[in-house]
Amino acid sequence: MGASVTGGQRTPTLKEIAKAAGVHVSTASRVLRQSEPADGWSESALRVREVADELGYQRNLWAASLRTRRTTTLGVVMTRLTDGVVATTYQGIEQEATRAGYSVLLSSPPDDPEAQRAAIELLVGRQVDGLLLSGLHRPGKDFIASLRVGDVPMMTLTRHADAGLPFVGGDDVRGGALAARHLIDRGYTDLAVISGPTHATTATDRLAGFRAETAAAGIELPDHRVVPSSFEVRGGTEAGRILLDTPNRPRAIFAVSDTIAVGVLGVARDLGLRIPEDLALVGYNDIPIAAQLPVPLTTIHSPALEIGQTAVRGLLDLTAGRDVESRRLPVELMARGTT
Repeated sequence: MGASVTGGQRTPTLKEIAKAAGVHVSTASRVLRQSEPADGWSESALRVREVADELGYQRNLWAASLRTRRTTTLGVVMTRLTDGVVATTYQGIEQEATRAGYSVLLSSPPDDPEAQRAAIELLVGRQVDGLLLSGLHRPGKDFIASLRVGDVPMMTLTRHADAGLPFVGGDDVRGGALAARHLIDRGYTDLAVISGPTHATTATDRLAGFRAETAAAGIELPDHRVVPSSFEVRGGTEAGRILLDTPNRPRAIFAVSDTIAVGVLGVARDLGLRIPEDLALVGYNDIPIAAQLPVPLTTIHSPALEIGQTAVRGLLDLTAGRDVESRRLPVELMARGTT
């Protein structure tokens, strides 16, 4: 295969790099093919890499993938990428993949199973070595079984979707329980939950944890005090009006995401309610704006960056044929002004 020409400038051959660095061509090939060894580069390897940089060498990943049947590319399907916590999780994915010498192909379809199916099958067609799926709807087992993906390794992150795949996420059940325990410890018993969408296990797990903790404390959470919503600010506004624009309003609300909580704060402002004197509020995720709101938001901190990083390490283990256990990473209550 001859050297390629791009923009009039010829890419140097391995033979030319080896000659300039004073090493055998097989040595040059090995050095330029591998990532840095744990004990660092040898002197001759450093020389090869410096010469390659000077001459403008670019490794032909496509040719390498034909030899190894690997593309060193991971596929990621992530809904709601405009949400700050989702974007932070993706940042963790990108960081860890880059550190491991992999590139990432990202698709961010609407939060809809058929749109996700199209995205997943498109990425598989691009020969990715593995797939990370963050937005699956519950129950996800039948959906996963129906995909045309061959033997491409897959993991879920953030939402497990009861899909039967290895999973990495925050401990959402524990987070919901922490929110309930905090409100109970602060003396609140007249409680409500804005519970997010029923297709998202992040939302249903947080509600389950909250319910378990209130039940253990002997506090009733009637069905009319649990209002489903979208994850967006507008979802919080609509559900907040249902709960608050009535004489019989709750004294405290747990919103299963910070964006929902922001919507509730807007409704409370419009109704002239003081926070926390008239209404206490707990959110979830600890997005950067949470601590900077006019009344700083009490929330559950979810380790979004670490979820992304851990998921990539797990997926790379799967691609290497190793077994991977599901992991729920620790969450933490951040007590602030809204309680």
